[in-house]
Amino acid sequence: MIDKFGLILLTMFGVGRIKTAPGTWASITTVLIYLFIFFYIDFKIVVSIFFTLLILSIFLIDKLLHYFKNKDPKEIVIDEFLGQSIPILVVYYYWDLICASKCASGQPRYEIMWILWLVVIGSFRFFDILKIYPINLIDKKFKNGFGVVFDDIVAGLYSAIFIYIYIRLFYFWAW
Repeated sequence: MIDKFGLILLTMFGVGRIKTAPGTWASITTVLIYLFIFFYIDFKIVVSIFFTLLILSIFLIDKLLHYFKNKDPKEIVIDEFLGQSIPILVVYYYWDLICASKCASGQPRYEIMWILWLVVIGSFRFFDILKIYPINLIDKKFKNGFGVVFDDIVAGLYSAIFIYIYIRLFYFWAW
């Protein structure tokens, strides 16, 4: 039972089984999930869920890796969800300030949101695919649940830094 649940979670309900670009589809799905919960769930609860999923994912990958052909299978996309969540949480955290700044100037709320989500997806996928230092080392040296998840966490952190700078430059203009 736990194996079946674990495999469903690790593949994000089958998104990881998409043949072409499962990581990109997982990133898009992650944004869609956050779009749904963005206005309904408190930030602290979302962060708590994130950390719970992080720990659970590492455990489940270690436990269920034998179901897959290699040590970092493309079918496991929960790591993309976790990595993509980090820059999304930056946007989530600053959302009210962004809206106060831009919506007051007449820019529609939905326009701001879609631009930010495209930048969030693009920046995370850029860092996840490019695997700049130290992501490349993590990807090579750790072939377990920690390694599968942690390289995407670092890509998410790089993306979050990029998103923070982007928000400061385009939405607040002042540091």
